[in-house]
Formats: sequence, structure tokens, C-alpha cells
Amino acid sequence: MTLDRRSLLGSALTLSAMTLFPQLTRAQARKLVFATFTGSWEEAHRDVLVPAFRKSGNEVLLDPMLSVDQIAKVTAARNNPPIDVMLHDPGPALTAIAQDLVEPFPVAQSKHYGDLITEAQDPHGPAMFFQVVGLTYNPEKIKTPPTSWADLWKPEYKGRVGITNMNSTLGTGFMVELARMHGGNESNIEPAFRKISELKPSLAAVAANPGALAALYQQGQIDISPGNFNAIQILKARGVPVEFVAPKEGAIAFKTSVHIVKNSPNKALAALLIDTALSPEVQTRLMQSPYLVVPTHGKVKMEGEIAKVLARDQAEMKKKFVFQDWKKINEQRPAWIDRFNKEIKL
Repeated sequence: MTLDRRSLLGSALTLSAMTLFPQLTRAQARKLVFATFTGSWEEAHRDVLVPAFRKSGNEVLLDPMLSVDQIAKVTAARNNPPIDVMLHDPGPALTAIAQDLVEPFPVAQSKHYGDLITEAQDPHGPAMFFQVVGLTYNPEKIKTPPTSWADLWKPEYKGRVGITNMNSTLGTGFMVELARMHGGNESNIEPAFRKISELKPSLAAVAANPGALAALYQQGQIDISPGNFNAIQILKARGVPVEFVAPKEGAIAFKTSVHIVKNSPNKALAALLIDTALSPEVQTRLMQSPYLVVPTHGKVKMEGEIAKVLARDQAEMKKKFVFQDWKKINEQRPAWIDRFNKEIKL
């Protein structure tokens, strides 16, 4: 019996994976489960990360769900978790770590961890991409691009402004930045509540999440809002008239980290999947159209719309982006969410 080229390549890559993570054995190499996010993130990981991981001779099942659902599932079955790898924004990531739901990432064995920019390095779970929040607007309705978060309060936009609630990272990040503009900080967002109350007459919608907010542009319900760069670029690719601009105060950046679930029977495979996600090959492909994901690997050259709109390289990104202290934010976030949901209703 002869082996074809594909079989030989798969065998070689599997041996390479076993060398990188010695604890990986063929007995363990069953399909693992990666709880990615819904929507465009699932599409990007299915199209780019899954094929890259398959080159090691292994399979992965994507199970798209929100962070809160990931944490609930793992908490309900701590000894036999149905998920091997979780994906989280900063707030849920800190919650998962605090609740002892994650395993440390094997930094010493990783090929790519050391090449991540400092802000993306965390032994509890490295960041595989950044999400960036700035101002988004409909250029057919707003001819002069906005330049500041304060532009949302302009009287000419009355009834055409959209925001998200604080259940979303976008919504919380915007409120924190609003507080900082008016004397507050990550521990005190009272100034933001005062300002957002003043914005209520201009609000057309308070969306549940960034995806729902982006859809409001498609439906013609809003003309301006805080927005997620990735979601807006996907809309643009579909022909929706919408643009993204970084406000003069700085675009808000938050890392999205990937974690090995504690008690996973596939820890080595989970680590290999994460290392694949950190690779320059995967991050370069995810940065390209139609995904436009902001990379965390320090040797990945910024290009395309990311270089044009956000930053030309990682050094400029660190200077231009606003990185918030989510450890402080998490301390009061549940109370802030409750207050926001009660006070900011349309």
C-alpha cells in the first residue's frame, strides 16, 4: 500500500504538532469544540482557522455562542465540559478566569506567543485579534464626516443616533470613554450617565449588540453611532452606505482572547488550535477582505482598509488606540448594566 502526498503531509503536520505539544497523542486527537462568536466571527473562523488547523491532521467543531452562554455551559459541567476552547471579550474573560474555568496556555511551547504585541500576551489566554470601536455614519446622509464622540450630540442628528446597551462590550466601552471625556474613569462613569441622558432625545435606537446596531444602518433607521470596525466593513462589502472613522479622542480597542477550558480532555489540541490562530499565516488572512480582523501578531504587516483607517503598523496602533482597564470596569459593570437598562429606554 502506498501513501499519497496528502496523507504524508497530514502525518508530518501531526508529528509536528506532537513535537510542539508533547502531551498530544493520537488517542486524544478526537474532534475538539471551539466556542466562537456568532455571525461574521464564525464565518471567518470557519473559512480561515478551521482549514489551517486541519493541516495538522486534526478536526475542530465550531459552536457559535455568546460569551455568557459559553460561561454558563462550562459552569454547568465543570468536570466534563462540552467546550474545549472559549473566545471572550475582556469582561467575560476576566469572569471566566476568576471562576477558575480556564487552564493556563502553554506559553513555553508556543511558536507564536512571543511574537504577539504586549497588549495581546496573557498566559490565561492570549488575544487572537482586537476589536476596534469608533464613529460610524451614513455618508449619503452625513456629508461632513464626524470627528469626535461629542458630534453625536449635534442637533442635526436628532432622531438618527444609535447606541448599544451596556450588556455589550461596545456599549460599556463607549460609556467608559464618555465618562473619561467628562472627568470620570473606569471606576466612575457617573458623568457618562449624565451625558447619555442628554442624548436620549436624539436616539433612534438602543441596540442589544453590535450586530443588531449594524443592521440598523442596513434598515435605514440610524445615520450615526459608535460602531465596531469589523461589523461596519462587512456592511460596506454588502453595499450598505456606511463609513468608519476614528474619533480624535482615539478609537477604543479591546482584545478578544482565546482560552483552554479547565478539565477539557483535549488540552493539547486546544493549545494547538490557539497557536494556529496566533500564527502570522492565519492572522494575515483574517486581516484581508472580507474579514478585516485587526491582528495581534507583531510581525504581521498592516494592510488594506485596516492600514488606511486604523493604523499603519502595531506601533502606531498602540499610540492611537485607547486601551481601557477592564479589571476596574468589571468591578461595577453589573450594577451599571442594571442602571442603564432602567434609565435609558426609548
